[in-house]
Amino acid sequence: MYAWRKHKGNKEPVWERVPVPSIPRDGFLIKLLASGGLSALNHPTKFSKILVCHSDQPLLEIEDRPSFNDKYILGHEGCGEIIEIGEGVKDSRFKLGVRVALLAVPGCRSASCTECSRDLPQLCPLGMHHGIGQDGFFAEYVAVNVHAAIPLPEGISPAVAAVATDAVTTAYHGITRRAEVKREETVFLFGLGGLGFNALQVVNHIGARVIVTDIRQEKLNAALSLGVPSKDIVPAGKSVLDFVQESGLHGKIDTILDFVGKNQTFEDAQQIVRPGGKILCVGTLDRKNEVDMKIGIRKRLSIIFTYGGQQRDLVEVLDLISRKVLQPQVELGKLSDFPRALRDLGAGKIKDRIALVPDLDIL
Repeated sequence: MYAWRKHKGNKEPVWERVPVPSIPRDGFLIKLLASGGLSALNHPTKFSKILVCHSDQPLLEIEDRPSFNDKYILGHEGCGEIIEIGEGVKDSRFKLGVRVALLAVPGCRSASCTECSRDLPQLCPLGMHHGIGQDGFFAEYVAVNVHAAIPLPEGISPAVAAVATDAVTTAYHGITRRAEVKREETVFLFGLGGLGFNALQVVNHIGARVIVTDIRQEKLNAALSLGVPSKDIVPAGKSVLDFVQESGLHGKIDTILDFVGKNQTFEDAQQIVRPGGKILCVGTLDRKNEVDMKIGIRKRLSIIFTYGGQQRDLVEVLDLISRKVLQPQVELGKLSDFPRALRDLGAGKIKDRIALVPDLDIL
């Protein structure tokens, strides 16, 4: 099969032929699918689905993690069709031909695992980390453990389901499990990119009031189309601090959702959140941000980090998508354009997620 791989010592993705993986006893061999466009719907067996996000470029640059393989297939979002079932799988939900969304880090689920035993499978050091130092989903086939696969509800395309595994599930887990946003809260959301736009839909579903800011007017227009009142949208280029003061929001913002992670957004977050408030950190555009200790102590702030999601989150997310409560956005491109897609992401040319469909002549 063909796959995009990371080679240690090379910061560019490598497109090459590699063996189809062996089927695990307690898992499946999956044919990765794309059905986000009409051509994929018409030819469901001829397309593989790959997603590109901002995490892919940093992964290409990482060279010093001992847990990373010297060579591995990139891609931590995926969805596909079961084509082989391991002899140890007894769950009757899984049959040949069943389409499944794939968790990149499902955990080993062992009772003796230091993290899985604490209900933190996404931090498991023993299970697979697909596309994060170990073979992922930028390929035609992938082998996964049974814990990584969630059957698709009717009406969800594999393309949308693949987006759900990270871009939606990460936002959902952070908002509902970590920040525990409630209906009666006022929330301030920084950033309406691939994850932030889904986060806005999650908060809307909860019913909390949400104030949004983004540097791109088209994103603010999209927020307006989702029902955010114009009075709760920070005009592009407007100082967040000035907007909060002028709008009478000072001391009323319960939770900050920072899907940007720049020095400026994290500094603003500490300034505008109310005493006893929460700051959820999701974005990482700046690797290091500074906590103002005086503000944090005086306000008794909770600064919360989150990472990925869990099986139950993805199940709930897929249900919400099937009921049209959440509607993830995805753009389509060609698999051969993966390096260019990374450059376009860095240049801000990609609106949300991009799905890469391989050229037919390479299959």
